[in-house]
Amino acid sequence: MRTTLTLLFSMRKPKNYQSGDMPIYLRITVDGQRAEVAVSRKFDPSRWDTHLGRAIGTKADAKALNSYLEGVQGKLHELHRQMTEADANTTAETLKNRFIGKVEKARTLITVFEDHNQKMKSLVGQEFEKSTLQRYETALMHTKDFMQWQHNVSDIPITKINFAFLNDFEYYLRSVRKCANNSAIKYIKNLGKIVRICLGNGWLTVDPYLNYKPKTKAVHRDVLTKEELDRLIKKKFDIERLRVVRDVFVFCCYTGLAYVDVHKLKRSELVKGIDGDLWIYTSRKKTDTLSRIPVLPAALSVIKSYNEHPQCIAEDSLLPVMSNQKMNAYLKEIADLCKINKLLTLNIARHTFATTVTLNNGVPIESVAKMMGHTSIKTTQIYAKVMDHKISSDMQLLREKLAFS
Repeated sequence: MRTTLTLLFSMRKPKNYQSGDMPIYLRITVDGQRAEVAVSRKFDPSRWDTHLGRAIGTKADAKALNSYLEGVQGKLHELHRQMTEADANTTAETLKNRFIGKVEKARTLITVFEDHNQKMKSLVGQEFEKSTLQRYETALMHTKDFMQWQHNVSDIPITKINFAFLNDFEYYLRSVRKCANNSAIKYIKNLGKIVRICLGNGWLTVDPYLNYKPKTKAVHRDVLTKEELDRLIKKKFDIERLRVVRDVFVFCCYTGLAYVDVHKLKRSELVKGIDGDLWIYTSRKKTDTLSRIPVLPAALSVIKSYNEHPQCIAEDSLLPVMSNQKMNAYLKEIADLCKINKLLTLNIARHTFATTVTLNNGVPIESVAKMMGHTSIKTTQIYAKVMDHKISSDMQLLREKLAFS
């Protein structure tokens, strides 16, 4: 990247200076940022031109000093040229370090990425979920493979990450790895966090994402209709494991809790709310935000069914929740038995709460966002799918108003 360089030699009085020669310093200015370095020379201040930054006169000592300073200046200009052509991180400080022979250890993309992932790994269970770490590990793997495919190298300097790198990486993910649009964008966003770390530390001076605007595509989210949900609730199961899984699923449909949150839900988190009814006060594990959810009759019925369940008593849990893998496997059986032609997962239960149970029954989106633990209304708007029966109901009200006008 092209930068502007200005050099100025000047004298500086030493501490407790009385008289005699003064040391000479070189001020290096790159794009307005300054650094100073001693040039290992002293001279008589009365024979020094402060404006030109040179010795005055034609005596041998003045000529020798000026010749030396010209050499220093020429060396700095050459180093600046080399760093610019190499697309190195050229600042006043890095140019100074190169001049005095103090070369910083080169920062490379994979080194920084691996360091980030290692730190994230040590914080799993505290600040991060294991699934979040897995996404960054996959993004790192794709980044390594891309560099081998594109450049036949195992790592590159941080300064080589630019707009072209991002475009090529996106092309690789879509063409070679056959990633869908949103998956490709997700990995590029994971890389974006590593870039922000480099920018924050000053290892990278220009944000390569500045003009890079990837767009995710809207994803169709399956939800249960009211009829499907009623059919699921009324279905009689003789097998206990299916009955338990169905009940947990229904509970999530009426509370909006994700698997990880219902799995950790304790009896102590069921409290009497401001209206005197039972509420769930819990912290969402993903975002660490507080969710306050009034317990609807269908959810309360499920809770009461498991008051004396041995697992709930032993673990002080509200419901006997199995592993996510088992839950999703048994939900496939339940869907077949209930003749529901949808891939049932705990995510669908959460979507059903947002859509079928709340938004389509007139609950304001702000209240839904609060109950679901969303930090932004934009997240809740993803779930704001208006169903046909709600449109029909709204238009019927409009017909009635128009009839009386």
